[in-house]
Amino acid sequence: MPPKTKAKDSVNLTRTLGRLQEIAEWFDAQEEVDIEEGLEKVKEAAVLIKAGRRRLTEVKNEFEAVKKEMGTEETAVISPEAEEMTF
Repeated sequence: MPPKTKAKDSVNLTRTLGRLQEIAEWFDAQEEVDIEEGLEKVKEAAVLIKAGRRRLTEVKNEFEAVKKEMGTEETAVISPEAEEMTF
């Protein structure tokens, strides 16, 4: 069964982390931070962090489901003779 994907709704973690890095670098590069612009960057970062956390939870759940499925398949495929083999 192919994995379920949400192309439009799914957050790309690589892009999210990249954008967060850009925001952090912007702050580092400022000698004097414009309060209004800084506030907008902080708001954007907060949204990105929340979305990234949600996506990480989704990825973890997907991974656990695959792991569980693989464990079930392994049990079903292994014959009694194979279980007795030692490596």
